Amino acid sequence: MSATTLASAVEALVGSPFRLHGRDPATGLDCIGVLVHAMKSIELPVVLPDAYPVRNSAAPAIAGFARDSGFAPATGDRVPGDVLFAQVGPVQYHLLIVASDGRCVHAHAGLGRVVIGELPATWKVVGHWRLDTNCQG
Repeated sequence: MSATTLASAVEALVGSPFRLHGRDPATGLDCIGVLVHAMKSIELPVVLPDAYPVRNSAAPAIAGFARDSGFAPATGDRVPGDVLFAQVGPVQYHLLIVASDGRCVHAHAGLGRVVIGELPATWKVVGHWRLDTNCQG
């Protein structure tokens, strides 16, 4: 399974409603729900957290979940299908997935839906993962 396939799967979710802890595009998705649903739709194994706080003074330990779901740490330029973990505020973190055109897909609570757009300059990327093709079936 290619990372571009993952990028296409998340792009298909743009416009879905937002819902905290949401896992169904019909009723709403949050940032993790976008990744979970896209991965399941292209038959990738998913091991991501189900329970997590909206605000957290320390970054949640997402690296283990990324590794267990078939992602490896990435550096350098972002490519379609990459997963980014960003600190969007002093106590808030967020997942985004790089789309085929280099923009990011994510669940936007303020707008109430899944959107595609540029990574805001004020968001600090604290994690960057790419599908590990050596681990995919």
